[in-house]
Amino acid sequence: MLVLGAVSPHPPIIIPEIGGTEIEKVKQTISALELAASRLAAAKPDKIVMISPHSEHGYQVPLYYLAKELPPDTELEKILVTNPSYTYYFELGKQYGEKIDQSSKRIAVIASGDLSHVLKPDGPYGYDPSGPKLDEAIVNAITNKDVTSLMEIDAEILQNGAECGLRSILFLFGVFAGKDYATEVLSYEGPFGVGYLVAVFTIKLL
Repeated sequence: MLVLGAVSPHPPIIIPEIGGTEIEKVKQTISALELAASRLAAAKPDKIVMISPHSEHGYQVPLYYLAKELPPDTELEKILVTNPSYTYYFELGKQYGEKIDQSSKRIAVIASGDLSHVLKPDGPYGYDPSGPKLDEAIVNAITNKDVTSLMEIDAEILQNGAECGLRSILFLFGVFAGKDYATEVLSYEGPFGVGYLVAVFTIKLL
């Protein structure tokens, strides 16, 4: 049984022990993650399915916030993004959605990933005008539940936008495909030149 979905960024800098005083610049993201954590706890999941493009901080950073209110024995299944295809992960999400529907466990799905890495000249990869365009397209697609627009993002914007989280997000859309659900963007910001998005997907019938 699917109970909740979430999109979380994964920059280590949002962890206080790592970011130090720099976390002041990501207060919006941290507040949104704390709110998402409360929503997740309220959904009482028995299991978390988490997809990430990175094997270390891609799981640890989101769980630092999102798992705070969960029982320590909550089951966790990790999926690592290894296929370059965007369509592949949307279809994989559909398959997982069907399996989750047939499960007696309460299951939540977390899509870990940052958006564009080229939002500012002083960011890690500099600035490219495709960066803000890509992030706007992703935020709008989630707000409007418009997965088709995500699959049809201009190839040049996609290539030059330098994202890492879109496949995870498409997987989440696939999981929720065909269901009656609502989406809510809790925050979006890019203070260090990388886009950080926090969002929740909620099943309407629960």
